[in-house]
Amino acid sequence: MSRSISDLMRNNPFGGPLTPVNCESPTGLKVNPTRTIAAAAAASPSSGGGEGDSCEYGSSKFYALCGLGGILSCGITHTAVVPLDLVKCRIQVDPGKYGNLIKGFRVSVQESGIRELGKGWAPTAFGYSAQGLCKFGFYEVFKHLYADMLGEEKSYLWRTSLYLAASASAEFIADIALCPMEAVKVRIQTQPGFARTLREGAPKILREEGLWGFYKGIVPLWGRQIPYTMMKFACFERTVEALYKHVVPKPRSECTKAEQLVVTFVAGYIAGVFCAVVSHPADTIVSKLNQQKGSSFITIGKNLGFWGMWKGLFPRIIMIGTLTALQWFIYDSVKVYFRLPRPPPPEMPESLKKKLEAQKQ
Repeated sequence: MSRSISDLMRNNPFGGPLTPVNCESPTGLKVNPTRTIAAAAAASPSSGGGEGDSCEYGSSKFYALCGLGGILSCGITHTAVVPLDLVKCRIQVDPGKYGNLIKGFRVSVQESGIRELGKGWAPTAFGYSAQGLCKFGFYEVFKHLYADMLGEEKSYLWRTSLYLAASASAEFIADIALCPMEAVKVRIQTQPGFARTLREGAPKILREEGLWGFYKGIVPLWGRQIPYTMMKFACFERTVEALYKHVVPKPRSECTKAEQLVVTFVAGYIAGVFCAVVSHPADTIVSKLNQQKGSSFITIGKNLGFWGMWKGLFPRIIMIGTLTALQWFIYDSVKVYFRLPRPPPPEMPESLKKKLEAQKQ
């Protein structure tokens, strides 16, 4: 009798959260000789739906998945708007012929058919996927690194400068990855007869101009992309903060994932409009520079003049506004899907609150 009670207690599945259960019958018949059963671990209470974060904030897995989110957000969106980008580039390099957005589409289709609007999709897809990997991945790295250097209180007080510095650092690296494909893309789209595909265009540049042919536009590319990205990230971060503070009627922690993604999209579009305006003159110079052999950044700027640098601004506002909103939406969706840590908008640290209260007394 005592032996039976002892066996029952030993095989009790509720004796511990990870207690192995012996599934053998008293007669010795084995149900499955290799199988053990353990109680499931309790779900983390910190996240909705009973699921916790899949990794720690600042871990290698976190940065890797952020990089994947960047690949998808930039690669998909830039490739999707290739027709608009093609017309925008042609307006910049030949405004007399292509005029405005509607005329640019009409002339391009009349001359070469509807397939003409897809020219340059391959270098766009590869180039901006590489850029997205570095842009979003390194932004998270630098934001975490600079915040640790500043400390909790200064990171809050100087958060806009923190966003600007982290995004500028990330974009500097990202443009080195983007520049070769951007050179091929612009020439395919703006130089008639240059090439129709990436496989044809890249070897042609290497053969005629060497490796420097891919990077001669790196300085104006930095001039276009670094201010663009600084505005993109800093404006987005502060807009999200303002929306939750002044517009959304409840705290972020009480919003559903879908509601949070709507806020992400709206903040992304607002940031995108500012991005387009800030970076447009350099974007025009990049287009002209890659179209004209032997030209320089300063020469192109002088030839265009101040107003010439603003040609094609309206289609670029439409393109960049939509692009930026979709990029942030996709990036945040990837974070939600992989259950990555998504810290709420920053709040004043308790230590800083106490210091300010002490100063008032």
